[in-house]
Amino acid sequence: MDENSALIESILREQEEEEAERYGKKVNNERTQNGDAYGWQTVSYQKRNRKASSKALPADSNGDIHIGASSASDVFRPIELHSEERRRKVLEAQAAAAAGDSTTGGSKRNSDDDDEDSDAEVSGTVENGEVKKVKTKKPKKPKVTVAEAASKIDADHLGAFLADITASYEKQQDIQLMRLADYFGRAFASSVSSAQFPWLKTFKESTVAKLVDIPLSHISENVYKTSVDWIGHCSTEALGSFVLWSLDSILSDLANHQGAAKGSKKVAQQAPSKSQVAIFVVLAMVLRRKPDVLINLLPVMKESPKYQGQDKLPITVWLIAQASQGDLVVGLYTWVHFLLPILSSKSSSNPLSRDLILQSVERILSSPKARPILLNGAVRKGEHIVPPSALDLLMRASFPAPSARVKATERFEAVYPTLKEISLAGSPGSKTMRQVTQQILKYSVKAVKEGIPDLSKEASDIFIWCLTQNPECYRQWDMFYLENLDASVVVLKKLSDEWKEHASKLTSLDPLRETLKSFREKNDKALAAGDDFAHHSLLKDADKYCKLILGRLSQGHGCMKSMVLVSVALAVGAAIMSQNIQPEDLKKLAAMFNFPPTL
Repeated sequence: MDENSALIESILREQEEEEAERYGKKVNNERTQNGDAYGWQTVSYQKRNRKASSKALPADSNGDIHIGASSASDVFRPIELHSEERRRKVLEAQAAAAAGDSTTGGSKRNSDDDDEDSDAEVSGTVENGEVKKVKTKKPKKPKVTVAEAASKIDADHLGAFLADITASYEKQQDIQLMRLADYFGRAFASSVSSAQFPWLKTFKESTVAKLVDIPLSHISENVYKTSVDWIGHCSTEALGSFVLWSLDSILSDLANHQGAAKGSKKVAQQAPSKSQVAIFVVLAMVLRRKPDVLINLLPVMKESPKYQGQDKLPITVWLIAQASQGDLVVGLYTWVHFLLPILSSKSSSNPLSRDLILQSVERILSSPKARPILLNGAVRKGEHIVPPSALDLLMRASFPAPSARVKATERFEAVYPTLKEISLAGSPGSKTMRQVTQQILKYSVKAVKEGIPDLSKEASDIFIWCLTQNPECYRQWDMFYLENLDASVVVLKKLSDEWKEHASKLTSLDPLRETLKSFREKNDKALAAGDDFAHHSLLKDADKYCKLILGRLSQGHGCMKSMVLVSVALAVGAAIMSQNIQPEDLKKLAAMFNFPPTL
């Protein structure tokens, strides 16, 4: 009975609202007819989706509503129809949910989405005729390391793949190399996440000794050999293009990491980090098998700012380390021409930069049999792997002013002797060696003039070495003698003080004698016309050392004659004592030493 009362009250309220609405419209119409169209008006809107009202119940003269059997049936019939319709929709929703559950589960299982933490949406409970979706976590994929993924690569399968792409792209080696990278990319990208190969973090935190094996240490020997044997048949041009493409891909990924770290919204979309492991693997194989490719790319890398900068230094060190594994000479050449000049740039004050650069060369020089290998290859295609300009940089880094010494100075001092030996190596008298000695002489003069004791001593030693290797250096010295008088005085003093040590290394004393005589003539002329007191003092010092050295040269020449005379006298005395000498023998001895024939 309570339910019937509530229903009747609801119907009455709806009738009252309809009458109110009709009454409002009637009032508005009357106001409009009375010219009050522009006054305040009450605007009412009918409820949306309102149920159709039931027919008015019959009332008596007092206005009371009579409810009989037939009227009650008419009132509840729409309600019963609505209830049945509602139950039908609920049943249909439950059936649809049951069917969708199996479909959603299947589609989610076959999804290739890489996001391991993504949630799958499945159908859940039904309330008030609506299906509510409940999120359930998708099972996480098992984590696969780089080593585990690499162990699944089969060498025979790889060999068949390489034979197939060689036949398919016979004259397109650049595409063949791309397909090789794609082969390793599929092996790693499908299972290895970026968290398993954080190459940027690893490069920053690892030493060069550990860096060189990343990530190639995970590749089996058979897979490596199959790959490098095939790479060996590729042209230098194709390999060079591939190395640049790989390097650009790595630098793009580096930019992505840096952009994400800085909160940049515009970051270039490149290959995901987890596929970078394949690029590093193939790139390392190429550089180890054909290290000369890196030398060919040095001009491009030195000219383009894209490959330079403190943030790219670990990548460059890694490239040189890979090339060094294939050829130590190539590794040292690229280190000297690309990394060593950084020491003279603004970034040389960065301790991390110095440490990486030193680690790189220390590893090269500490390799088994490094010294004989590098000395034999000191001249590569007519070019010194440690040119005179590099020797000058190394000399200044190893012998700085006392106030400029840093922790890395001792490490430079440790590697300097070997690098100096490689720089000065070569065939004496060859065209290349004559050019090198003349260039080194110029750098040595400038270093001597610096006035730094240790640097001046080392530079003057190298200056004298140039004189012993190339007589043309005497003429070169004579030409810039007065312009570099202070440096010349240092060298002359060293020759005078250490004469016995240096005289034995001079192949001929005549060029030195003629040069010193020329110096004395220039000294006399400059002293006669000189007005600068400081210059005057240097000229006197230079002239003093020239006299001392010329005196030693004369003494040496006289001693040689005395030794010859003593030797001849002993030989003649021995012959007379033996009484076997013949006149013909005496004539021969006299002619040999320019003695008078009456002897």
